[in-house]
Amino acid sequence: MNHVHALSSVFSLNIVIFIIAIVLYITAALITNRTYRSWPRSRYFFWIAGVLITALPIIGPLANLAHLDFKAHMVGHLLLGMLAPLLLVLAAPMTLIMRTLPLALARQLSRILKSKLIRFLSDPLIAAFLNIGGLYILYLTDLYMWMQQSMLLHSIVYLHVFFAGYLFTISMIYIDQPAHRTSYVYRAVVFVFALASHGILAKYLYVHPPTGVPSSQSESGSILMYYGGDAIEIVIITILCYQWFRATRPSFAEGI
Repeated sequence: MNHVHALSSVFSLNIVIFIIAIVLYITAALITNRTYRSWPRSRYFFWIAGVLITALPIIGPLANLAHLDFKAHMVGHLLLGMLAPLLLVLAAPMTLIMRTLPLALARQLSRILKSKLIRFLSDPLIAAFLNIGGLYILYLTDLYMWMQQSMLLHSIVYLHVFFAGYLFTISMIYIDQPAHRTSYVYRAVVFVFALASHGILAKYLYVHPPTGVPSSQSESGSILMYYGGDAIEIVIITILCYQWFRATRPSFAEGI
């Protein structure tokens, strides 16, 4: 009974957090519209969609099914670790925060973003290692089995998947003004290796299921991981190439 009550409390808390995230974003955008240029409508859509997609693997039927079916878990991985971070990045939340905060606080935040720690974590190679390397640890050890048995560990793994995915995305494409820039060549090379590593892991899981996962579920889940991951990665590649094109041909790109 206490366990059920605890799950209900966590479920309610998560719903409140997601609602607050949407309300705060919209409110901040509407308030700052009085001072700055009107916030693009597309970014409202990206933020709301990103928050809702973040919620799907955490609350509701998909979250429950993910404990029983590896394919459902992989759907959650793609949504939480790839699609949701991409949509949230496209919403430019840091730009909105910077124009919402008072000048003094905005300068303090800017100094934090320029710190050595943030520079290290936002380096494309480090972000790729945290993102893809975390998946190798999750699926090639007993961690996947352990997380199904512990709500705390399950939450920690999901938090890592989300934040590692977000960090990797912002290291590849610059929607918010980055505190630290890296070259397009460097980002492209790292992205190719990350894409290949993700594909290799998916193929490996097709043949070698994680501990406790039936072969049939591992096969369907790994296929989804491979092709679903490719679909989202194509969007990131397209944005990266377009930004690269604009940076090298600004006079022509501005006329498009």
